[in-house]
Amino acid sequence: MVMNSIFGSNGLGGFIKKQFIDVIQWENPAPDVLMWRFPLQDQEIQNGAALVVREAQSALFVDEGQIADQFGTGTFTLNTQNLPLLTNLKNWSKLFQSPFKSDVYFFNLRQQLSRRWGTAQPVTIRDSDFGAIAVRSFGMYTFRIAQPAVFFREVSGVCEEYRTETLEEQLRNLVITQMATAFGNSSIPFLDMAANQLMLSQQMITLLKPAFAELGLELEKFTVESITLPENLQKRLDERIGMGIVGDIARYTQYQTAQAIPLAAENEGGIAGIGAGLGVGMNIATVMTSGLTGAVAAQTAPAGSTENGSSDLTARLAQLKTLLEQNLISQNDYDTAKAEIIKKITG
Repeated sequence: MVMNSIFGSNGLGGFIKKQFIDVIQWENPAPDVLMWRFPLQDQEIQNGAALVVREAQSALFVDEGQIADQFGTGTFTLNTQNLPLLTNLKNWSKLFQSPFKSDVYFFNLRQQLSRRWGTAQPVTIRDSDFGAIAVRSFGMYTFRIAQPAVFFREVSGVCEEYRTETLEEQLRNLVITQMATAFGNSSIPFLDMAANQLMLSQQMITLLKPAFAELGLELEKFTVESITLPENLQKRLDERIGMGIVGDIARYTQYQTAQAIPLAAENEGGIAGIGAGLGVGMNIATVMTSGLTGAVAAQTAPAGSTENGSSDLTARLAQLKTLLEQNLISQNDYDTAKAEIIKKITG
């Protein structure tokens, strides 16, 4: 009874079948899994078992923590001919026939596309225009595992699974470390950096490739998408740019006034109200004088005055029309002034 239970269909034969691995493969790897250990548990690899390594994969045999053999794409029959290093480690004879146990790690060699990077804290650089400034930068990069054995030794080690997200913080730190160097060596003023992002991206690739290679990685692509200042510095820069546009304080004040005038008609107090609110009533009066002088003169000058010739009155009508089109006076004001001028023209 005992012998029958051992050697029956569910006995020793079934037990042996469960314990030996015949096919080793990584069938459906997730895109973000970089390394995966084949689940052997207490099982052993049968001599003559098949190893299937798909495109963009690599398999590594590790015995007692030591790298034994590596396989690229293909299907392999595991024996002493294609496991020479493992055989030598174990001092097996060339007639090795018995099962063996070894950890098998698969590596995903596909490109890890569009990984985001960014400077969490501003990087201080020396700028030729502004002196020492702090900048932020953001972009994307693409990488892949190029040397599985190096990646295993330097990064993943003996774990069941290693994902991209586990590695990203370390890679971002590499980027930030080199970013200050790239900015410092570029000799490009901050104001010109936006136009030179491609050159800066190429410089970053040159700086980062050796650091990636030390981890068994290949940096395929690196892009700098934006270079910005912290909010407080950006505000200062905007003010400086604005001053550069207007040229001097007088023109800058006039510019501010011109920006405020269109809002006057929408305010209950009109032009005087907004002028008082902004403290620039005198500037508004100055700006308006050239446009309104003609209209006022047309209403107050005595009849027959030589200053009120037909050509002058026509020009004043044109000025009034321009003020109306620019929303600097209301339609009612325009109609009233127009009527007065026409009255003087027609006598």
